[in-house]
Amino acid sequence: MYKFGPHLIKQTCVFWESRLSFAFVNLRPVIPGHVLISPKRVEPSFTQLQPDEASDLFQGARVLGEILKHHHSTDSMTVVIQDGPLAGQSVPHVHLHLLPRQPGDFPNNDDIYGEIERVDKRRGRDRTLGEMEREAGILKELVKDR
Repeated sequence: MYKFGPHLIKQTCVFWESRLSFAFVNLRPVIPGHVLISPKRVEPSFTQLQPDEASDLFQGARVLGEILKHHHSTDSMTVVIQDGPLAGQSVPHVHLHLLPRQPGDFPNNDDIYGEIERVDKRRGRDRTLGEMEREAGILKELVKDR
């Protein structure tokens, strides 16, 4: 199990990890392929990460972003960090949203940011553990040599 703020993430939902970071499928994805990457150490504020943690987090996002873009047949990715409650951060643990983009997925490109915040607050339409484990299994295969 991995700690994600006050939540526990099952190993079966984690598809990649390094010494300092882990990536996992999203309970409430905004678009197909929307995943999260977070440092292993629970830290609410991005500005309080140690330099090696910040570097590892972004190196992981870079590698995973390339894999996700290829897997979702796109050349575009939105990478989002919400640092603090006023920025829309809903879980008090640093994390990046990785969102492979498709043509027309949002009529106004910047609408994705409001949708992330809206979906984070949504209750009752979460994905099942089975759905999340299936996606994590596919992604594990794609990243196993990375």
